[in-house]
Amino acid sequence: MLGRVFLARVLEPGDEVGGRWVRERGVVEVVRRLREGGRALPGASEKRWAGLCARAGKADPHRDLAAARSAGARFVIPGTAEWPGQLDDLGDARPLGLWVRGGPSLRMWALRSVAVVGARACTEYGAHMATALAAGLAERGWVVVSGGAYGIDGAAHRGALGAGGATAAVLACGVDRPYPPGHTALITRIAEQGLVVGELPPGDHPTPSRFVLRNRVIAALTRGTVVVEAAYRSGSLVTARAARRLGRHVMGVPGPATSALSAGVHELLRADAVLVGDAAEVVELVGAMGELPPERRGPVLPTDLLEPRTRRTLAGLPGRGTATAAEVARSAQTTKDDATARLYELRALGYVERHGDGWKLTRQAMISIRGGRSPC
Repeated sequence: MLGRVFLARVLEPGDEVGGRWVRERGVVEVVRRLREGGRALPGASEKRWAGLCARAGKADPHRDLAAARSAGARFVIPGTAEWPGQLDDLGDARPLGLWVRGGPSLRMWALRSVAVVGARACTEYGAHMATALAAGLAERGWVVVSGGAYGIDGAAHRGALGAGGATAAVLACGVDRPYPPGHTALITRIAEQGLVVGELPPGDHPTPSRFVLRNRVIAALTRGTVVVEAAYRSGSLVTARAARRLGRHVMGVPGPATSALSAGVHELLRADAVLVGDAAEVVELVGAMGELPPERRGPVLPTDLLEPRTRRTLAGLPGRGTATAAEVARSAQTTKDDATARLYELRALGYVERHGDGWKLTRQAMISIRGGRSPC
């Protein structure tokens, strides 16, 4: 435990060279070599090794653990009961450990979780879709995971909390330093009702590279990633690409074809991402076998309930004016006697009326027929 806390202060998140050292030599040996300095471990230049040793000289795992305890956080490491096994899919880029604020078990929550990520400068449409998706997932018993940022991330967290559900924020800084500052109240609420997770030790600040590397944890921790609004260079696409590499489901919510904020999502959908529009479609992908969304279909019109030949007879009447039974029979491809019998049936149902030798549609029939047609 102390060795991993020490290394979390010395190595940057996602450092695959450091991860290989830990895998091949063990935590204790790597810590000893860094404390003693001397010859660099394989894969590190002299300059980089000197920088790591300088960090090691200032690392104090006891101080970090004390700071975490005062913030209500704990350090979860591989091999313990709370460690989510799916993070091992990251190989040598696996976190050395995770700082966790909140009462629930990280491992149990990760087993049934979905990431909802997207643009920081999102539109009202994007915020609405993220909120609705997160609320729907929370109502179905899924944990919504995001990055705590402005825009889509914040909307997803609020949607889950508003539905009385579970949400987890994975930060690119120390879990005791909510970032962005404008989301301090939101992240504090998440820590009280859910989980706040991070790789960096207490007090550490975010950097652009740490945001990017944080996204691999979001992707690995969850069953699938949903992207709601993302420009071509959006960081949320990094999460989607990481999810794809890890064999997780990648989903996208489409936007207007002219929206630059949806261009990145549309590129995902043109590749191999799955288009989703609500929580039920997300659960169909990430859930257990048989968790299917309801069948989608248009409204059932009264004329849909007619017997097929009767519907053809009704369709044989002109939109305006009258037609004789013989003319209707030709249009419906039937006999005059059959057409006459069905016209009387339609009159009893209120769809047609007789005018002398002719028949015409009633207002009720016009409304019913037009209700099933597109205005285009």
